[in-house]
Amino acid sequence: MVEKSKPVTALKKGSLASIIGIAAAALVMQTVPEDESGRHVNVTIAQDGAATVQHVRGPQYLRAYLDIAGIATACDGITKGVRMGQVYTEAQCAMLLERELVIHAQGVMNCTPGLRPERLAPQRAAAVSLAYNIGVAGFCRSTAARRFNAGDIRGGCEAFLPWNKARVNGVLRPVQGLTNRRVRERTMCLRGIVS
Repeated sequence: MVEKSKPVTALKKGSLASIIGIAAAALVMQTVPEDESGRHVNVTIAQDGAATVQHVRGPQYLRAYLDIAGIATACDGITKGVRMGQVYTEAQCAMLLERELVIHAQGVMNCTPGLRPERLAPQRAAAVSLAYNIGVAGFCRSTAARRFNAGDIRGGCEAFLPWNKARVNGVLRPVQGLTNRRVRERTMCLRGIVS
């Protein structure tokens, strides 16, 4: 469940909501934990744009583990600075998630000004989710970004699907989990798009 607060007068500078908007921030902060760890959360965005994430159900990866590509990972897909053996609290995971989403959202908004119109909140959320998984550089070089900037929003959404591969044992191959995630992101991205 995503909850939005009343209309905002002044968003805290540097918050996820100030970068991509309240609706997109709430959507991406709910989507990324579900896609990264299978965790279901409630998200509330305060009037200043601060997000509160409340764990509802599902796994919490508070202890670092190796992902399918052998990368040390914790929480909801956090890899930066993670070392095997580390243990995190739920509050640390929420803070790390928002920090990483802010970094990825800034990158997405810098390279895809075509996603700035307010009506494109689901598309911004989907783009940030994709960038969170493939990296800002990968997203900014992608066909999806080029299409968004050209005004082809539907085409940009469709260009999410090829990003379903991971290098496993040195071989780049499709991964069912990534295929499922790309389909979910594309579905989110297509919300409100008229044929």
